[in-house]
Amino acid sequence: MSVKHPIISVTGSSGAGTSTIKHTFEQIFRRENIRSVMIEGDAFHRYDRQAMKEVMKKAEEEGNPHFSHFGPEANLLKELENTFKLYGETGRLRTRHYVHDEEEAAKYGVEPGKFTDWEEYGPEASEVLLYEGLHGAVVTDEANVAQYADLKVGVVPVINLEWIQKIHRDRSARGYTTEAVTDTILRRMHDYVHYICPQFSETDINFQRVPTVDTSNPFIARWIPTAGESMVVIRFKDPHGIDFSYLLSMIHDSFMTRANTIVVPGDMMDLAMQLILTPMIHRLIEMKNRAA
Repeated sequence: MSVKHPIISVTGSSGAGTSTIKHTFEQIFRRENIRSVMIEGDAFHRYDRQAMKEVMKKAEEEGNPHFSHFGPEANLLKELENTFKLYGETGRLRTRHYVHDEEEAAKYGVEPGKFTDWEEYGPEASEVLLYEGLHGAVVTDEANVAQYADLKVGVVPVINLEWIQKIHRDRSARGYTTEAVTDTILRRMHDYVHYICPQFSETDINFQRVPTVDTSNPFIARWIPTAGESMVVIRFKDPHGIDFSYLLSMIHDSFMTRANTIVVPGDMMDLAMQLILTPMIHRLIEMKNRAA
């Protein structure tokens, strides 16, 4: 962890909704006039799109049908750990972008499925680092990313909802069939259990969206449950210092289920995140300023 150069990591599976949390952080940074720099977890994939297909095919031929982006072999986790460590110590950063689609290709001048060149940022570029991706709180035998993040946020919808969101996103935004997305889900399940789920025991806060409509068969669901058709379970690893009375008074229809857990209506999730995360960010910045 770092005082002078704080790091916030937002962690969740593919289709979990980490981009929503990232957007909330960006809103807070703009409103509070905090200079931030962001890194995407996809930037630390080991292979580009074509190379990943070839490696997965080879792994399957050798008897491993579970090789996926969720596991350590497909990612540069030690490099990600070193990136967090370097930023925490110096404020310097080295990262790149993975280009997903034609829109990003036009922005970065690199064809979809490829990486941009590595870029370096000096300590003057930012006051805080925001990570969004699959492995922001991962701990393996070779890498411990979690130890360097000052605030770790998990995004964990219940599994059927997560699958519905992934299927709809990959079909609409990436042109995949439901069958192709289902194959991806099945291939990733081993690594999901061993490398994604354990991170949510490392996180400081988890936001878990729970639908209040039937999602029994996510593979035939025609619509993603709306925010109004959901509740959000918010769990704090350490509830000390959290003003639950204030949150309950500010968030209509919220209630507590455990000493470290508050539940809010789904359409109040953004307000809840603003109320919870803003003072946490201020504390990180105040600690940074005192240490300067």
